[in-house]
Amino acid sequence: MNGLRVATLMAATMTTGLVAGVYAIYANAFMPGLAKTDDKTFVGAFQAVDRAIVNPLFLGLGFVGALVFTLLAGLFSLKEKALPWIAVAFVLYLVTIILTIAVNVPMNDALKVAGDPNSIDAAAARAAFDEAKWRSFNLIRTILAIVSFGLLGWALYLTGKSAVQP
Repeated sequence: MNGLRVATLMAATMTTGLVAGVYAIYANAFMPGLAKTDDKTFVGAFQAVDRAIVNPLFLGLGFVGALVFTLLAGLFSLKEKALPWIAVAFVLYLVTIILTIAVNVPMNDALKVAGDPNSIDAAAARAAFDEAKWRSFNLIRTILAIVSFGLLGWALYLTGKSAVQP
């Protein structure tokens, strides 16, 4: 059981770190870069990236996998010192999923269905998208996911420390 506990905790840490990194890239590079583009470029690029990120590898292994692995790590650590850290990491990461589903995804979908940027009023589509709102909620997701990743890292440390103590 110890091996399974460590494996799920490692998987939780890695996948949460992956998602935190994706959110951080959006916050620190992708959205600031797109903010400097014209409306047609913004709409087209955002639509293309959003279509690309909706794939089984990211959604299954990363986005949902992080939550599932963290839950499993918690269940396998019920009597361990790491459990509180895993539990808080789970709750924080769950909030990122709720924000994503409630705020960011509907905004992404609305921009996708606005149509081809070559044949729509791209300025109106961009304005309706509300970049500031999207970026604000993404920043919250980023911070929560990074903290969750850190907590899982600490849980890994505690798990390793308890494994070497007599």
